[in-house]
Amino acid sequence: MAAAEAETAAALRAEVAALRMRVQELETENQRLAKVASSCTCGIKEDSIGSVAVASPCLYRSNPEAQHNEKFHQSSALEKDLSPPFDHTVVSAEREIHRNRNVKGSGLADDSSKRAKRTGQQVGILSHCSKRLVALKVMYFGQRCYGFSSEGNTEPTVESEIFKALERAKLLVASRKESCYSRCGRTDKGVSASGQVISLYLRSNIKDVGGGTLDERSEIDYVKVLNRILPQDIRVLGWCPVAADFHARFTCLGREYKYLFWKQDLDILEMQKAASKFVGEHDFRNFCKMDAANVSNYRRRITEFTISACDIRSSNDELCSMTIKGTAFLWHQVRCMVAVLFLIGHGLESPSVVDSLLDITKTPRKPQYKMASELPLILRSCQFDKADFMCSSDASRSLTEHLNDEYHQYMLQAEIFHEALSCLPLPESNSLETLHKKRNYIPLLSRQTEPSYEERIAKVKTKLTDNL
Repeated sequence: MAAAEAETAAALRAEVAALRMRVQELETENQRLAKVASSCTCGIKEDSIGSVAVASPCLYRSNPEAQHNEKFHQSSALEKDLSPPFDHTVVSAEREIHRNRNVKGSGLADDSSKRAKRTGQQVGILSHCSKRLVALKVMYFGQRCYGFSSEGNTEPTVESEIFKALERAKLLVASRKESCYSRCGRTDKGVSASGQVISLYLRSNIKDVGGGTLDERSEIDYVKVLNRILPQDIRVLGWCPVAADFHARFTCLGREYKYLFWKQDLDILEMQKAASKFVGEHDFRNFCKMDAANVSNYRRRITEFTISACDIRSSNDELCSMTIKGTAFLWHQVRCMVAVLFLIGHGLESPSVVDSLLDITKTPRKPQYKMASELPLILRSCQFDKADFMCSSDASRSLTEHLNDEYHQYMLQAEIFHEALSCLPLPESNSLETLHKKRNYIPLLSRQTEPSYEERIAKVKTKLTDNL
C-alpha cells in the first residue's frame, strides 16, 4: 500500500516537473513572438491590398480567432480578391498562429491582444496604409435591425453591422471618430433604405490619392468585398471618392422617401389634396417627435409630395405609394404626415386640418395621435453634388443575383399567406362597425396635446439649472 502511494506521488512529481518545463518553454516562445511582433512592419505590397486572411502577421496575432471563425466560402472568396503575392513570412505567421491555438490556456494566443490594449492599438485598423475619403451607397431591409444608428445600447443596428464588415475586411484606417465618419440619415427601427449614404476614410490601393488622374480600376472593389461579409439584408450598392469637405449629412442636397400602403377604401383624391399642402417651407413641429434639447428650428422644405398607384394588385386591392422629397426631415416627420393623411383618407378629418397643424400660432401644441407604421417606409435616395457612385460589373452581377433571390424568397412567402387566405370564407362587410368607429372618433384639434416647444425648452433649462 505504502509502496503504491509512493510510486503515485513520484509520478505526480515527475508530471509537475514536466509541466513546469513546458511553461518555461512557452514563456520563452512568447517572448520571441513579442519581439517579432514589435519589429513587424506589416509590409503590404503597394500594388496590392492585404488579404483579410493574411493581411499582416501582427494583425493575425492580435486577433488569432477572427479568421478561424469565418465561414470557409467567405474566406476563400475574400482571399481571391484581396490576397497579395505568396509571402513566406505570412506562411510562418500562420504556423505560429496555429501553434498558439494548440496551447489554449497558456496565455500565448491572446498575448498580443492584451498588448494592443495597453498600447492603444485597435484590432482591424491599419493606420499605416494609404487611405481616401469614400462615400458608400447602402441599401437595407430594416425589419431585423434596431434602426440605423448604433448610438443606443440595442443591437443589432445597420451601422454596427457595417462597421463589423469594415473591420473584418481590414478596410478601416482609423477609429470611427478619426475616420471622419458621417451618415445621411438616421432611420428608425424597421425602416428600410435603398439609397442611404455614409462616408469615411477607408484603406486604398492607390498610394498617392491626391496626385493626378487616378485609374479607379486598380482600386479596391469596396462593393464586392463588403457584400461578401455583410448580412443578407444589408448591401452596398456603390461607392465613389469624395472631396475632403464632403459630409454625408450636411452636404446632402435632398432626400427622397417612399411610403407603401394598400388603397382599401381610402379616398386618394382627398389625401392628395391634403398632401399638396405640405409642399413648401413650413414649421413641422406638429408633424414630428420634438427634441427641444437638440433642435430649435422646426422649419423644413418639402419639394414634392405625390400619391400614385404601383400597378400591383392583390385580392381586389391595389398597392399605392407616397413619394416625399425634401431638403431635410425632422425626427418621425414622414410617419406623422402619413398618419394624418390616412385619417383624411378614411374620412375622419378634412384636408384643412393640415393647414391648422402647420399654423403654429393657431395650434402651438401637437395633438396626440399615433404615427404610421415604420415597416412600409423607405429612404429611397439622397442627392449630392458631384457624387457619381460606381459599381464594378462583377459586383453588379452578384448584387442583381442576390436581390433577385431575396425578392423571389419573399414572393414565395407571400404566396403561402395568400394560399391560406384562399382557404377561408369571405368575411361579411360590417358597415355598422365602421359607422361606430367614426362616431367615436375624436377630431385631432379636439384631442389632448403635447407640451409646446416653449414649454419643453423651459423644462430643459430648469433641469440644467438644477444640475448646476
